[in-house]
Amino acid sequence: MDEQLDPAAMPLPPSHPYGIFLGRFGLRAGWGMAIFAIATLLFITIGSVLGVAATGHLKEIVAAQIQAKTHPGAPKPHLHIDFVPSLTIVTDGFQFLGMAFICWIFSRAERRSVASYGIGRNRLRDFAPGAFWGLVALSLLVFVLHALHLLYFDARLVSGGTLVAYAIKWLIAFLLVGFAEEYMLRGYMQFTLTRGVYGLAERIAPRNPRAAAFWIAAVIMSLVFGMLHLGNGGENLIGIGQVVLVGLVFSYALWRTGSLWWSIGFHMAWDWAQSFLYGVPDSGNISVGRLFQTHIAGKPLLSGGADGPEGSVLCIPVMLLIVLIIRFTTSPAPQPPLEQNPEAAVPLFSSFVA
Repeated sequence: MDEQLDPAAMPLPPSHPYGIFLGRFGLRAGWGMAIFAIATLLFITIGSVLGVAATGHLKEIVAAQIQAKTHPGAPKPHLHIDFVPSLTIVTDGFQFLGMAFICWIFSRAERRSVASYGIGRNRLRDFAPGAFWGLVALSLLVFVLHALHLLYFDARLVSGGTLVAYAIKWLIAFLLVGFAEEYMLRGYMQFTLTRGVYGLAERIAPRNPRAAAFWIAAVIMSLVFGMLHLGNGGENLIGIGQVVLVGLVFSYALWRTGSLWWSIGFHMAWDWAQSFLYGVPDSGNISVGRLFQTHIAGKPLLSGGADGPEGSVLCIPVMLLIVLIIRFTTSPAPQPPLEQNPEAAVPLFSSFVA
């Protein structure tokens, strides 16, 4: 009897010319990514303005901008916005809701399930383990830095009801950060770039083009992830490199589980532990309402300097350990199909490109 082949492992039909707007997977990846990037930039801009407004500094910033234009020779006022939960909640919350909306539109237009972009109900169970390991990993890194006299705890800053209030606020804030950052780079963009480079992957790895396309896209998106952190105060070169490494680790979680839930949980808990629980810098940001006052000592290469633990080379072995944890504590799941599903939704783009 002939051996049965797994349809999911078989290569997709060869490509052939379709047109400027449509390819074998529907709307060409470049158009979709451009639309998504422009929309996301708009959401980020509006969300940032709303976030600053939530802190009460919007009028101050607008007044400073007006003064700079009307009095170009005058000294520029020093403006500082504290890293407070409301800033993050409003900014990242608006950003994520905007991206979720545009992804819903794309799912309808591209005849796909919205879960193809990484967030569905199928792997929701991965969220809690991801959060657990995010807390464990950051705690391990902080413990090592403290044991090596690279990080010191000076004082406890909050207690009682204030402690509980800030703990909850920051947890909500970093949950939204996890949703926003993971969905922006490893949601629609990762999926769409994967199908965009599929033709290249067929030439590079004809026996497994799906995996090759995924990892080409993952490397590109991880580099973009690092570039987006260049504007953070206190970032250093090692810290940016770590961000790229973290992006690849999260990509592996996406490849392994087929969804973003594990990475969202890890991202949330890692940032929450940094900013609130241990009070260390998070990409150079010092949070208001943190549990402890801390300071670093020693060479920035080991301590992380102003960047925080993420800027320490000691973060590298922790991230490599996380790869093993993902491998041995998660169950594998298939990647979403690149092909369109004719029964999934109405092809909204077809009337414009037919």
